[in-house]
Amino acid sequence: MNLNTWWLFFGMTFFVSATPGPNMLLIMSTSARWGVRSAVAAMAGCMSSLLLMMCVSAAGLGAVLHAFPTVFDALRLCGAAYLAYLGVQCWRAPVQESTPDVPLAPATHESAWSLYRRGALVAGSNPKAMLFAAAFFPQFIHADSAALPQFAILLATFTVIEVSWYFAYAFSGHKLSQYLQQASVMRAFNRVTGAAFVGFAGLMAAVRD
Repeated sequence: MNLNTWWLFFGMTFFVSATPGPNMLLIMSTSARWGVRSAVAAMAGCMSSLLLMMCVSAAGLGAVLHAFPTVFDALRLCGAAYLAYLGVQCWRAPVQESTPDVPLAPATHESAWSLYRRGALVAGSNPKAMLFAAAFFPQFIHADSAALPQFAILLATFTVIEVSWYFAYAFSGHKLSQYLQQASVMRAFNRVTGAAFVGFAGLMAAVRD
């Protein structure tokens, strides 16, 4: 792989990863509620699913999904249903009332495993990511060179960029935490987050391959 090809991949991946989506929303909202350390567990879950999908796509499953659109549609609708479920949960999350003298009590903390699992499910709920990986990665792999080292370089580059954006969103979410001490603000935050997840679910359900 020559340097020009790598820089092109780096630039495209940088901007694609920066685009707000369900993964970034989950990480930002997790950090806003419980801090960056808790968001790391969600990050790990998201990356686990993404890396698994890319490896599976490289093995040819993306072509299978193209060949059998019914399977793809089933995965897409299941993913949309899960995002809608998360949206409803966020919207309906209980908020304890606060007073000027008594700040809002922190929300019940979820375990690292629960946050990891949620991150994995959110990232894995979008089968478009698999098809994106299957169509995107091969464009940067030269057939006249060994494929495995090239794939490893692309995968490592993607991981560094994606995780860097995860932390950017996590730190942004953490800055929001100081404004979430009032019940009215926390309730609005929950509803905005819930509506965003439902919006992503609607977009996913409406997409056609």
